[in-house]
Amino acid sequence: MRWRSVFFVLLIFLIGFVSAEWLHSRRGSGTSPTRAGEPWMMPPSEVAEAQPASPLAPSPQELELSDSERSDIAVFRKVSPSVVNVSSSALQRDFWSLNVQEIPQGTGSGFVWDKKGHVVTNYHVIRQGTRFQVRLGQNDYPAKVIGAAPQKDLAVLEIEAPAAELEPIEVGGSANLLVGQRVLAIGNPFGLDQTLTVGVVSALGRELTSPAGVPIRGVVQTDAAINPGNSGGPLLDSRGRLIGVNTAIFSPSGASAGIGFAVPVDIVRALVPQLIEFGRPRQPGIGVELVDDQLARANRIEGVIVNRVNSGGPADRAGIEGLQQDRRRQVRLGDVIVEVNGKPVRTIGDLFLAFEEIGIGKEAQLTLVRNGDKRNVSVELTDIAE
Repeated sequence: MRWRSVFFVLLIFLIGFVSAEWLHSRRGSGTSPTRAGEPWMMPPSEVAEAQPASPLAPSPQELELSDSERSDIAVFRKVSPSVVNVSSSALQRDFWSLNVQEIPQGTGSGFVWDKKGHVVTNYHVIRQGTRFQVRLGQNDYPAKVIGAAPQKDLAVLEIEAPAAELEPIEVGGSANLLVGQRVLAIGNPFGLDQTLTVGVVSALGRELTSPAGVPIRGVVQTDAAINPGNSGGPLLDSRGRLIGVNTAIFSPSGASAGIGFAVPVDIVRALVPQLIEFGRPRQPGIGVELVDDQLARANRIEGVIVNRVNSGGPADRAGIEGLQQDRRRQVRLGDVIVEVNGKPVRTIGDLFLAFEEIGIGKEAQLTLVRNGDKRNVSVELTDIAE
């Protein structure tokens, strides 16, 4: 009996030892037994290895960012595929060898407008070139100019790129912008592509002189850094919608000094379809030639002087007269336009802007001065380029 008792004690001890070793080995392998009715669960380390993180899930670094930082990152990721680099060149014959060389004329930015391959940029980016190239992502495409509006510093290029690579930008509005509103700019300053800068709307209603020498009104001012090469790139609101086209900076040094300007998107939205369809903006007018503003100011004349009236045009039908010569061959003033729809006009730029607000096919009420007498006439505006 004594040996039998000893045998059972040893057997129990041996079973307990083996069980303990088995449990220890299971813990060391990273698994653990489950309770009855509970599903088996992998340890976190094994889950991470078995299920790779989704590319859309935020990284650990992004989880530590502020809401505004995450928003800016999202806007950049959304819009950057739509932003392109635009380069221009011109053919030039060498004076000594007579060989024709392709000379770079400059670079700028732009953005995809639609799936048909239309790209919007600044006119001054392409005005000195004869050959153009657009870099979209990692690919370069030859481009041709479809239309240009020097008066608003806008141009449209066209490239033959696969539709899958063309990501049109989302177009917003500029009529309801507010000073202090957050804005972002994406472009290629100094040739450094896909650069993001952030700022605010610093002022509204600014005026710039376009490459055509006429004013662009309603320009958006921003402190988002804009440098050479940013021209033609998009100015965006905090949701990544286009609110302007970056066009100029104010800087004595030629680099960003915190004052940049953008053509408001409401102008862009109105002009780009015209440039695509007609190759030029449809300019409303009355069929007259005008005297340069400097000559008017030199002669202390307030208003826009009519130089010559096109025969059979709207102004001719309304009885408007230009400069006349008397029998002594001395020049005599005809009509001077001083108001349009009751608003004073002092320069040719004022007159063009007033006509643009009214639109082609509509009537403008002009206030004219001739020989010191004022009178009003109604004139239908037509496309002066037709």
